[in-house]
Amino acid sequence: MTQLYLIRHGIAVERDNLIKDEVRPLTDLGKEKTQKVAQRLKEIKIKFDIILTSPLLRARETATILQNAGLTDKLEEFKPLSPGGNLQLWLDWWLNSEYHHDQSIIALVGHQPDLSHWAERFLWGNVQGALVLKKAGIIGITLPTPINPIGESELFLLTPPKFFIF
Repeated sequence: MTQLYLIRHGIAVERDNLIKDEVRPLTDLGKEKTQKVAQRLKEIKIKFDIILTSPLLRARETATILQNAGLTDKLEEFKPLSPGGNLQLWLDWWLNSEYHHDQSIIALVGHQPDLSHWAERFLWGNVQGALVLKKAGIIGITLPTPINPIGESELFLLTPPKFFIF
């Protein structure tokens, strides 16, 4: 079984006409909360084999905070994690990667509602609109490696950042 952590980017500056969505950075509060989540993940000894991140600035900053906390040695941008990204492209990557094995731990840093929708497809085979992922929140899913994980996966974690910050 592969452990997959779906992590939403931290709090970013608000949308406005002066800044493009792709380059909205994390706020100071967003950085602080994300660093606390990363520290807690380190304390409970989570180590990702790889973190894949959306190319949008707020997601890249979130992923970098996780990497700087020592949660991974490998960080890569992955365009299908952009808003509106395609789950099948990630599945194709995973099935053909060195991380498609029973002991891999992968983190995906992206956006809402995409990450929640991906989680629902893994769990139930379709999008139901039941899961909501807060900023800097985490959904943990166990993917069965020998078979297609769509509708066959198990939820092991669904938490907003406040449950990681003490």
